[in-house]
Amino acid sequence: MTQEHTILAGGCDCDEIRYRIVGEPLIVHCCHCRWCQRETGASFALNAMIESDRVFLSGVPDVVVTPSQSGKGQKIVRCPKCRIAVWSHYARAGDTLSFVRVGTLDEPDRLPPDVHIFTASKQPWLVLPAGVPAFEKYYSPAELWSPASLARLKALRS
Repeated sequence: MTQEHTILAGGCDCDEIRYRIVGEPLIVHCCHCRWCQRETGASFALNAMIESDRVFLSGVPDVVVTPSQSGKGQKIVRCPKCRIAVWSHYARAGDTLSFVRVGTLDEPDRLPPDVHIFTASKQPWLVLPAGVPAFEKYYSPAELWSPASLARLKALRS
């Protein structure tokens, strides 16, 4: 995606919860930490980080607070019927950033990972693609994010 007017739609399995995101995500993380593996029941979590005011919701989700490795917890936004997680709010980022589960998009192939994080705990059989940055732990956004995404993040924090 390259244009701010891009709109992506998604939702849960039963369509009780539908959403649209408007514009490009700040970044798309593929997180291989053990917490994400446990929460998703899969080998990683694929999250598109975007400002919450760019996420437009149809339906009334449940917000479930779960533990996190930081000890501060996270809020997982779920469908009240089918219980699918559609996005999260991590304590460090607050409610102003949504971590949209890419797999809940109608066209998830439009948002491949920009970066792989916490690869020190990735499943050993998983081969990471060449050309995509990967970090054993986390990274500094200044090292990787586009100038436009950094400016948007700065605007959120001011």
